[in-house]
Parts: sequence; structure tokens; C-alpha cells
Amino acid sequence: MDLGLSLNIATSGLKTIENELSTASNNVTNASTPGYVSETANTSSTVVSGTGVGATSAANQLNISQPLQDALYQQNARVSGLTATSNSLAAVSAVQGTTTGSDGANTIGTLTNNLQNVSTAFISLSNTPQNSASQQGVVSAAQTLVSNIHTLSSVYQAQRQGAQDAITSTVSGINTDLTTIGQISQQIMLARSSHADTADLANKRLEAMQSLSSKLGVTFTEKPNGDMLVSTQDGTRLPTRPDQAGLPNGQFQAPTATWPLSTKSPATLTPSMYHATDGSDQGVAGIMLAGKDITSHLTDGTLGANLTLRDQTYPQMQAQLDSFSYTLINRFKAAGVPLFTNGGTQPLSSDPTKTAPAGLVGLSSRIAVSTDYQQTPSLLTANSDGGQTSALANAVLNKAMGSASTSGSLAAPSTSLGPDGTQATGYDGTQGLTQLATSLTSSQAGVISQNSSDLSTATSIKTSLTTKVANVSGVDVNSQMSAIVSLKNSYAANAKVVSMVQSMFSTLLDAVH
Repeated sequence: MDLGLSLNIATSGLKTIENELSTASNNVTNASTPGYVSETANTSSTVVSGTGVGATSAANQLNISQPLQDALYQQNARVSGLTATSNSLAAVSAVQGTTTGSDGANTIGTLTNNLQNVSTAFISLSNTPQNSASQQGVVSAAQTLVSNIHTLSSVYQAQRQGAQDAITSTVSGINTDLTTIGQISQQIMLARSSHADTADLANKRLEAMQSLSSKLGVTFTEKPNGDMLVSTQDGTRLPTRPDQAGLPNGQFQAPTATWPLSTKSPATLTPSMYHATDGSDQGVAGIMLAGKDITSHLTDGTLGANLTLRDQTYPQMQAQLDSFSYTLINRFKAAGVPLFTNGGTQPLSSDPTKTAPAGLVGLSSRIAVSTDYQQTPSLLTANSDGGQTSALANAVLNKAMGSASTSGSLAAPSTSLGPDGTQATGYDGTQGLTQLATSLTSSQAGVISQNSSDLSTATSIKTSLTTKVANVSGVDVNSQMSAIVSLKNSYAANAKVVSMVQSMFSTLLDAVH
């Protein structure tokens, strides 16, 4: 073998080993980076006329299984959405109350417990109608019940506001991820056109794709030229660069948090506000893409979860509590004891879509114990002759607190509720007050329990998928470090050959001279 060929083989070997060392080092450095896919250096021998003349490096190869990766993206969105829902509903769970604690003593009272306490106070009053302590006991129990209703209502509203705030911030994050993907895709297309290695750029894009998949349910399609198309789960295309939307590039410096999606958040979200699907302004703005409201197309992930919480979960919980509050006021009044009011002098309205006091929406935040009974508890047992009697107390126990009422005027509103008229309680409105309170608490506890169960299942699936993806795409640090040691030895051997050949060339040149 001539010296020139030996030198070429050794120097080309040094170059390919440098590339392999760089690739292995990069793998180790990014071993814990979310979304990173391990790379394999693509090295091959160069053969001319059947003779090996050296080695060359081609573009690095990503160790990726696209079907597994796509499945993981979908599960990322599922788990992230359920986690966001779980975190929000934890606040509701905390105020729903428990019947007994670990020590057997009463802890935070449930709606049913507090209502039963009112019933117990009326039983005591029925037995001792002239006792001022019994009279005050009814008022105190009623005030505790109203306080419980107010607490529940305020939590629903606070968590709905939290969901709205999260929507606004998440939209900004989605825009950043989308335009990051678009920016990197543009770099990949340019690099491929000049036959340059794009593995590192592809990995950076995968990181942005991983981030996006936790915020929103999306699918990714890579075009032959290296560009990446992003769509929602129902196929709605989300542009990553202006040119994908038919617009000229250069409108902004990517990445940006303000394009392609836009929305705005009201300073304070009230029970009467909602997102209208017909495009009308009802206080809650939609998420817009090129002037079109695509809110209904955005599902799963933290964005989809918060949209559901804002537009469905908490409006239904509020509607259930508003319906209960209306029925509580209505049935006590029908029994001849208007102990509860809508918080004002305006007559109680049964309109299910208007805001209290003109309707039911938000009534649970306004319900109050009548000022008359607070100031004069003896009214609870007063008769027409000015004496004290148990008649009113018995009427409350038999009518307001008694068995289920089948009268249409006394039945709890159960459908066409909420400001948009789409909410329903999900249970029979002709039940007694205690049963209504229990149905409300059970319904909401069921939502919390189901989400917890779904999150547990989804997390298990994600863990399994993550393991499978890691087996294909993850970085085995031990094997990479072992490869680095082996490559260093190979590098030293090739360097020694180069040194020896150079020495032999020097000897030959000296001999010629």
C-alpha cells in the first residue's frame, strides 16, 4: 500500500471519528432533554475500483419510530389535559366537605349536612316554639347553609376565572411552539437543499413538538422537503409560518407569542359571560385564526382542558347550585316561611338564563337569610294573634323539607340553564331538598372521581409508551460512554498512522535530497 493511500485512509478515519465522537457527546449531553431523539453517526467506507481508499460521514440518523412517537404525542396531550383538570377540580373537592373525619368527628360540612342541620333546628323549634335559643338556632343554621352555598359558588367562579387566564397564557405558548417549529423547518429545508446534515435541527424541532403536544392535541406531518405541517385532532391546519397561511414571510421575527392564534381575556369573568358559538359577543372571546373562531377545534392538552372547564364543567356546577338555591328559596316561601331570599327586594325570578336577581344565573352567590328573620327570629313561630306556635316550623318540615314535590312550580329547574341555556343539572328536579343537595354533591364528586380515574389510566399508558419510545429513541448513557472510549482509542490509532506516514515521508524526502 502506498504512503499516500495510507495517509488518506487515516485522515478520513480521523474526520469520521470526530463526527462520531461529536454525535455521542451530543447524545450524552441531551440525555435528559424532553423530546430528544438519539442520533447515530452515519459512516461508510469509500471504495474505488474495489479498493478501500478511506471513510466518509453522511447525515446523522435519528433513532425514531414515528408511529410510537405520534402515539406518545397524543398521550402527552391526554395526560396534560387531565392533569390540568385534576389540579383545578382539587379546589372544588376541598370545599365539598366530608361527613366525618378520621377521628369520627364532623369536619367541613357538606351541602347535605348543612341542610340537615337546618332541618334539625326546625325540629327543635317545633318542640319548643317559644324558646329564643331554638329560634336563633334556626337562623344560625340557615346562615351556615348560605355561607356554604356562597363558598361553593365563589370556588366555581374562581376556578373558571383561573381556566380563562390559563387559556390566554397557553395560547401564547402554543404560538411560540408553532412558530419555533416553522422557523426550524425553514432551516431544515434550506440545509437539505445543500445536502447538509439536519439531524440536530430535527431534534430541536422535536423538542418544540413535544412542548406543543402537552398544550394541545395535534398531529404532525413531515413533507418530503423537510417542512412540517401541524393540524388539530380534527384536521384543522395550524400554520407555523406566514407562507403556510398564504401570507408573505417577514411579518415578524420568529418565534413569536402573538401569531397565528389570538384571543383576549376579560378582566373579570362573571357567571353571565360565556363563549358564543354564533360569533356574538357574550363577554368571553373565542380563539381566532385568520379572523375565524376555531375554539371548538382545539381539544385535549392543557388548552382543551381549560376550555372544557371554562365552558362546560364550571358552568354546569354553577347551574346546579343556582337551581338548588332557587328551589331552597321557593319551597321555604311556599311553606309560609320566606327564610331565604335572592339578596334583594326584587321578586324571585325563574328565568334560567338571566342573571340574578332577574333570573337564576349567579343566584347562589346572592342568596341570603332574610333580614327580617335575622333581626326578629321570633317571626319563625309567630301566629296571627301574636302568639308563638309550631305551625310554621311544622309546615317547613312537611312541605319545604318533606318528601319530593311534584308541583311544577316547586320542582328544581333542571334543563335550559346557564346564560346560554345549554346547561342541565343531570338529575330529577322533583326530589326533596335533601335529595337535591345529595344529587348535586354526588354529581360533582363523580366528575372529580372520573377525572382522577381517567388520569390514572392515561398516565399508565403514557408511562408504557414513554418506555417503548425510550427503548427506540432514548440515550443509553452507559453505551454512549463506552462508545466514546472506543472511539478515542480508534482516534489515537489513526493519529499514530498519520504520524508514522508523515515521518516516513520526511525520511524519503531527506533521502532524495
